[in-house]
Amino acid sequence: MQWTLVIPLKPLTRAKSRLADTAAGALRPSLALAFAQDTVAAALACPAVRDVAVVTDDSLAGRELSALGARIVPDEPRGGLNAALAHGVAAVRTGHPSGPVAALNADLPALRPRELLRVLDAAAEFPRAFLADAAAIGTTLLAAAPAQELRPSFGSDSRARHRASGAVELLLDAVDSVRQDVDTGTDLRAALALGVGPHTAAVAAGVLTPGS
Repeated sequence: MQWTLVIPLKPLTRAKSRLADTAAGALRPSLALAFAQDTVAAALACPAVRDVAVVTDDSLAGRELSALGARIVPDEPRGGLNAALAHGVAAVRTGHPSGPVAALNADLPALRPRELLRVLDAAAEFPRAFLADAAAIGTTLLAAAPAQELRPSFGSDSRARHRASGAVELLLDAVDSVRQDVDTGTDLRAALALGVGPHTAAVAAGVLTPGS
């Protein structure tokens, strides 16, 4: 099964505010972009991924992620994360009405294509499925099989909300890179320990190291 991934990305100047205790204000937009670049590059390298659509109104992010091969979908609703995802899914399904889609966080800088493949292969067994984040509170991936609605409910406690919506939780081991999103300095240290992509490694140099 070949998937289209929809990745929402807010304007870089407003991204990653919870990293304020780790990175200076001027560095946070660069980190947010680097996270997205490494996420998109790894996703596009996954054999189960046909294409990646990034929903964003940030012009710099749009240029950089388009250069990696992502399709850029303007965030026309400007109504938050779930509205952006619903809009992105509608846009990609214009060309592939019954194709499988998955929402993926933009802040997975340690993402490994083979681990993403395991998650998507497991998700293909269910109408809707999701993967909880490393903190076991949120969600990093929500998948909908062909002709199924995605019905995203991201935000605080999204793991519980997605489970309550009928999506099947994927209880997989050895997919840490797909679970490790980055909101805080602790999260960044964990991602660095897993091994991040080159964009994040370059920007994070001098901010944190795996042993710090």
